[in-house]
Formats: sequence, C-alpha cells, structure tokens
Amino acid sequence: MASGSNMDREMILADFQACTGIDNIAEAITLLEQNNWDLVATINGVIPQENGILQSDFARETAQSLAYDPGSQPSVATAAPSSSSSPPSSSASASAFCPVVPARGAVVERQPRMLNFCVEYRSTNVDVVLEESSSVGEIKQILETELHVPVSKMQLKGWKTGDVTDSTVLRSLHLPKNNSLYVLTPDIAPTATTSQSGTLQESLNQNFLLVISHHEAQRDYSLNFPGSKTIQEVKRNIYDLTNIPVRHQQWEGWPATARDDSMTLAVAGISFPCHRLTVCRRTSPAHTQEQSEECTDVHMVSDSEGDDFEDASEFGVDEGEIFGMGTSASRKSPMMPENAENEGDALLHFTAEFSSRYGECHPVFFIGSLEAAFQETFYGKARDRKPVAIYLHHDDSVLTNVFCSQMLCAESIVSYLSQNCITWAWDMTKEANRARLLTMCTRHFGSVVAQTIRTYKTDQFPLLLIVMGKRSSNEVLNVIQGNTTVDELMMRLMAAMEIFTAQQQEDIRDEDEREARELVKREQDEAYRVSLEADRAKREAQEREMAEQVRLEQIRKEQEDEREAIRLSLEQALPPEPEEEGSEPISKLRIRTPSGEFLERRFLGSCKLQVLFDFVASKGFPWEEFKLLTTFPRRNVTQLDPTWSLVEAKLFPQETLFLEAKE
Repeated sequence: MASGSNMDREMILADFQACTGIDNIAEAITLLEQNNWDLVATINGVIPQENGILQSDFARETAQSLAYDPGSQPSVATAAPSSSSSPPSSSASASAFCPVVPARGAVVERQPRMLNFCVEYRSTNVDVVLEESSSVGEIKQILETELHVPVSKMQLKGWKTGDVTDSTVLRSLHLPKNNSLYVLTPDIAPTATTSQSGTLQESLNQNFLLVISHHEAQRDYSLNFPGSKTIQEVKRNIYDLTNIPVRHQQWEGWPATARDDSMTLAVAGISFPCHRLTVCRRTSPAHTQEQSEECTDVHMVSDSEGDDFEDASEFGVDEGEIFGMGTSASRKSPMMPENAENEGDALLHFTAEFSSRYGECHPVFFIGSLEAAFQETFYGKARDRKPVAIYLHHDDSVLTNVFCSQMLCAESIVSYLSQNCITWAWDMTKEANRARLLTMCTRHFGSVVAQTIRTYKTDQFPLLLIVMGKRSSNEVLNVIQGNTTVDELMMRLMAAMEIFTAQQQEDIRDEDEREARELVKREQDEAYRVSLEADRAKREAQEREMAEQVRLEQIRKEQEDEREAIRLSLEQALPPEPEEEGSEPISKLRIRTPSGEFLERRFLGSCKLQVLFDFVASKGFPWEEFKLLTTFPRRNVTQLDPTWSLVEAKLFPQETLFLEAKE
C-alpha cells in the first residue's frame, strides 16, 4: 500500500470512528472495506440503523468538511480510541459527528441544513421544509394554515425522542433529512369523509402483540406496543432486553412495507393483533486473514500495541480488575448500601451497580426479601415451583470479577438460571450486610447453614447456593464457590436441578393424590348439598301447596258464609206464604232445580217478580248465577222487569218453572 494511500485511509478510519463512535478497529475497517472506503456510504449504512441521526446530505456536507490536507495536521483527534476507553453513548456518537475546522486557510461557507417533513392527517398529506434551526411550533403554525386545525387542538406525533414541546429546536433532536410525522386531533370528531383516516387513528390507538424470538438465548419475548410506537423504538427496547446494539441486530419477519425504522407499527403492515419476529446478533463478516491485514493498517493509526485486550472493557472492568487485582476501595460505589431500610431497596441498588460493572447480560435478580422469593417459588403449585439460586457477592475476593464477568454473566448460565431458577443476590462485603445475611440464613435454613457460610473465607467467595423447598423446610442442594469454570458451573447447576426435579416429581404425585382425594370429597359434599337442596325445595313446594289449599279453602268458606248470610237475609225478608184459600188471588208456582228437586210455594198474584227472585236466591240459587225459565212457551223470566206482578208476568194462577245455570 502506498504511503499517501495509507495516510488517506488512516484519516478516513479516524473520521469514521469519530463520527460513529465504533471503537472496535477491526469492525470499523471491515465496514469501510465493504463500501470501498467510501466514508459517506459507510456512515449512512451504520448511523441511520443505530439512532437515525444522520442522512446522506448531512453526511456529505460533513465529509467534505473533513477534507485532509497532507501538509498539515487535522484539527480533530484522529487516533483510534485505546482499548481501555469505554464505548461512547449514542449522544456522544451524535456529538462526535460535527463540522470540523478546515485545514489551513481553507474557507468553507456552510449552507443551512434543510429538513423535509411529510405530515399525515386523516386523508391529507402535507410536505413541510424547514431549516433545522426552526422549532416544532413553526411546523404546527404551517400545518394550522394548511389543515385549518388550531394549534391548541393539534398533537404532532412520530418523533423519535419522547419529550418534544413547541419550543424544541429541530437541531437538538438530531433528525435525518427526511422525516414522517402524523397529527392527532382527539378533540375534533372525524367527519363522514375521513373514514380512512379514522381507520389509521384507530390503528394508532390499538395495541400490537409482538412475539420476538431471540435465537442465541432461545427465548421468546411477548411485548405489547401501541400502534404509535415506531420500529426504531421497538429495536431500542430489544437492545435493553438482549444487549444487542441496534446496528448489530438482524431481523426476520418484518413485512416488505416496513421500509423505514421511523414508521409506526400502525402503518408498517404487521399482523394484528399478533405478529411474530426473530432477532439475532449479526455475524461479523471479518475473517481471520482480513483481520491480520487490517491490523497492519491499525498500527498506522494507533499509538498503542495492546489491542489484543481491547475487549476487556466489555466486562465492565479495567485490565486490573479482570485479573482480580481491584479492591472495593477503588470502586465508585459499594455493590449494596450498608444500612438499607429494606431488602428490596438493597437489591435495587445491587442490580443497578452490577449492571454498571458487568453489563446488562446477567441473571435477573429477584427484587424483594429472601422470604418473598421463597414464598413465590416454594409455596405455589408443585408444577410451578423452582429452586432459588442465592448469589453471595464479595468485593474483596480476588475471584469476584472473573466469576461475575466470565461465568455468572455467560449467556448459557444466564439463560439456564432464567429458565429454571429464581435468582436472589446479596453483598457480603460490609460487615453489617454480612451479619444481616447470616441472620436470614438462620431463620430460613437453621444455624448449621449459617455457620457453614460463616466459615468460608473471603478468597472463597463469591458463592452460589442452590436452595429448594422441601415440605416444611428449605434445603441447600449445592454450594458453588468462585474458583470454577463455566462448564463446571453448568454441570453443578444441572446436578442440583436433577435433585430438585426428582423431589418435584414426588411432590407433584403427592399433590395430585391429595387433589384427587379433595375432588372426591368435594363431589360428595356437592352431591349431599344438591340432595339437601332438592329435599328443601320439595318441602317448600309442599308447604306452598298446602298454604294455597288453605287459602283457597278460606276464600271458599268466606264466599259460602257470605252467600249463606245473603240467603238468610233474603229468606227473612220474604213475605209470609199466603193461605191456599184466601180472599186474594193466589199463584201456585212449582220450580225444578238443576239437581231435579222441586221447590213449591204460593204467592199472591199481586207479588212482584223480585219476591220470586228472592225466594229462589234464598234457596241457594241467586238470579245473578241462574236463570228462571218457563216450560212452554220457553221464556227467560229473569230478563223481565222485576217490578211486574206475577199476573202481569203471566205466572198466574199456577206455573211450572225450572232453573238453569247461566253460561
């Protein structure tokens, strides 16, 4: 490689690392080689996937400002970061990519950077072009003119960052050149012409279930996201779960319509309500031979020779700590506060400090007291029980950093503990915390276990205790010391799991037999209850029937008494029966009842028909229920005027009548 060419590549490599924050020189050279050392193309291939900060126009302007003058030193630091430096954050990467002061005497007039916004509102799309020095409020003012929607009722969504106000300057958001936004107006009801936009609004408010399979961990994550969530935000959340940076994520399952990470889930074309995706870490394309060639170029840029250990920072410790030479006095803060009010607060601090030291890939520590961990895992259904892995940390042990970074945080160990155990942790460095742990062990395991832990020396830490609940007691299955390997640790975990599984199967059989007995007892109790209920219902029905009979009998009796009273009153009110041989004309009437009996009585010819009706009623045949008929010609006497006399009614001197019930 020519000297001038080497110097050009040295500058391109340094500029690329300064722009992207990628410290791994082999990875940076591999990415540049893939794009034939085209700085702009390589930056565009990395940064938009990571955080959407840079687009081609901005990259081209910045790359032009990074022009190299062979006769002068560049105005920015071009040396590659050393292996002991920690990786910069996203914000650091963004700030690193800024205009560079040109080489000697060069005059660069930089044009203001313009941003394009495609804003969607219901069935309308509005294109807005503004300088990056403008504010979010200016976009809303333009939209108010175009959409006729008041700014006060307008919600502008689709930003990649969470907190955006009207006064936010666009430059501070580090936006790409082309952006997609959408407007929500919850206070304005959609009209009949906005059915399509109403569907979009409904999709934005819906929740999508993404089932994401992580290949390396062999684990599925079921995550709920609103439709307004962008693909970029989903990828960042997956980074928090899997510790795979966004630029290293390789996905399967996104639909062809999901072309831009700034798209929301509602418009990306994913399946509703559930969509399956797969993510894994992208395999580095660099081969051994390429790496050896790249190392030749690396030494042209880097002043240090210790690149073989540049990955030591991935464990969250420096070179001294990776070999156990660090002490607790040299740390920024203790793993656990000495006087925490409760165990939950202590575990929160422990988890945060552990993550800052050893990275996010570590066992999920149970947040709560040891008793709460036992309650959750030991006292449920036998099939749902798990052993508890108690990790005892000690900062003063020479084994701690190696055990944590290389064993406890190994993906295989993390995955196995996550699937099979509940992991609880405690820091034994401080004497107060040590005494507190021994008190807990005495309470939950007895004095023998506490005394055993007390006998372990500092250099034998850290310890990993595998505990299972056995009927009314807790039993320590295995105590794993810090001087072990990943394979040995996995074998001892699996051996403890076999013991636990055997005991669990026995507990499951006992539980199934107990549940079967309880089921029989419940069925018997239920049958007895149903029988009692049937007897009670039958008895109540009989009582109701008897009560109804009594009531009807009472009514009937009252009616009969009433009729008898009426009959007696009518009978007493009848005029006396005249003598057969009297001076006045007499009518002799013979009345046949429905039962075939005959009623005979003499009446004065001048008697009214009402007297005849009263006589018949006094014998139990009220004229409201019976009609009085003549034989021939057939006449209904009860339809005649009651004031007529027997003579006027032609019932004189004698007549045979018969009674018939009215219909």
